[in-house]
Amino acid sequence: MASFNYRALDANGVIVEGNLEASNERVLEAQLRQSGVEMLRCAEKGRGVFFRKARASRKDLIGFCFHMEQMTRAGLPILEALTDLRDSAGNPSFRELISNLIGSVESGKTLSQAMSEFPQVFGDVFVSLVNVGEQSGELPNVMEKLTESLKWQDELIAKAKTVTLYPAFVGVVVVGVMLFMMLYVVPQMVDFIREMGQELPIHTRALIGFSGFLTTHWWWAVPLPAAVVLLIKFQASRSDGFRYIVDGWKLNAWYIGPIQTKVVLSRFASYFALCYSSGLDVLASLRIGEDVTGNAVIRRAIQDISSNIADGKALSASIEATEMFPPLVVRMVRMGESTGLLDNALSNVSYFYDREVTESIDRLKAMIEPAMTVVLGAIMGWIMLSVLGPIYETISSIGV
Repeated sequence: MASFNYRALDANGVIVEGNLEASNERVLEAQLRQSGVEMLRCAEKGRGVFFRKARASRKDLIGFCFHMEQMTRAGLPILEALTDLRDSAGNPSFRELISNLIGSVESGKTLSQAMSEFPQVFGDVFVSLVNVGEQSGELPNVMEKLTESLKWQDELIAKAKTVTLYPAFVGVVVVGVMLFMMLYVVPQMVDFIREMGQELPIHTRALIGFSGFLTTHWWWAVPLPAAVVLLIKFQASRSDGFRYIVDGWKLNAWYIGPIQTKVVLSRFASYFALCYSSGLDVLASLRIGEDVTGNAVIRRAIQDISSNIADGKALSASIEATEMFPPLVVRMVRMGESTGLLDNALSNVSYFYDREVTESIDRLKAMIEPAMTVVLGAIMGWIMLSVLGPIYETISSIGV
């Protein structure tokens, strides 16, 4: 028998805490139910932390939204749906989170209010949409759209990981080989090359100078790139103006910039369409879309759109004025305004950007492997030509 600390909710909605002995958590829960209280969470005495920080993965959230959509569409009460989800959850941390949601709902709070107590799991956008669904009676539809949005994000992240895995591996190999050659191999051959007594070509002198620099200053030159990146991130987190400049660089970077622009605009379009179709007005939908962009340049453009709409301009004209959206998107929105089917137009915009992002990532994936091969070949060719070239010339001259 193990000893468990527990937190539970009695019939009057009062939180109670205590300690009981039981063979496992399910037996403990059954004992508490027999005594008229509902267990919220527990932890074996002496093991771990009793009140752990609630966590949930994206797959947990997808399962949560899908389950709640199916249960509420079938007409089941929220508490029954949450209880069923808790009993079937395999992740202990996620099961504890659902138990806390059950306790909050039983105490009289709505589902969105209960979710707002865990901002590290359910963000403001998530809570706002659930609140709109509760007020409009369209909670199943909101949950369905949230499921689709989370699935899209999961697929996009999986593709991004696939794209970056190969160049990251090759990059580590390239850097490792280059450092080995510069710090060990080249210094061993420098004296031999210089004793040949012939004038060294410029690429050999450059290699020797670069190797000497790394050999002397490796202790700060090697970690310098990582230190610069960290310094830029730190300064961007402290200064809005500097962050705006950095985010502008990201959007204008060669080839990667347009892809990142499409990713950010796709995220904005998806949430904008989701919010508007869930019952929020245009300005509220834009505010939520602004929060999910993660880029200061595009966030300012969305703020300009909101300001123009507040001044009485049409959504399509406000979008066109930013010059960030392609003409096709502007035409889609303008057609939606003229036909009164703006929600369908926004859904088409979301689909347009989803397709653009997928195609761009696929093209990038096809380009990365040959590009990295060329880079690795160029570095190794430079080193081999710079080292072996003078040796070959000396041997050739001896033969003559």
